[in-house]
Amino acid sequence: MNSRQLLRRLKAAGWEKVSQVGSHVQLKHPERPGRVTVPHPKRELPRGTLRSIERQAGIRLRE
Repeated sequence: MNSRQLLRRLKAAGWEKVSQVGSHVQLKHPERPGRVTVPHPKRELPRGTLRSIERQAGIRLRE
C-alpha cells in the first residue's frame, strides 16, 4: 500500500489532516486520542510502518 492509498483510507475512517511538515502528514480523529503521522513520498510503505499506523489509528488497513 502506498501513502496516497493509506491517506484515502484514513480520511474515509474519519481522520482529518491537521498538519504537514515536509513529506509527513499528521491526521487527527475527532473521537480518538492522539495523532497519526504518515510519510508521504508516494511509494510503498514498509510493512512495519503500516502496522504501526494501524495500531495508532485503531483500524485495520491491510487486506
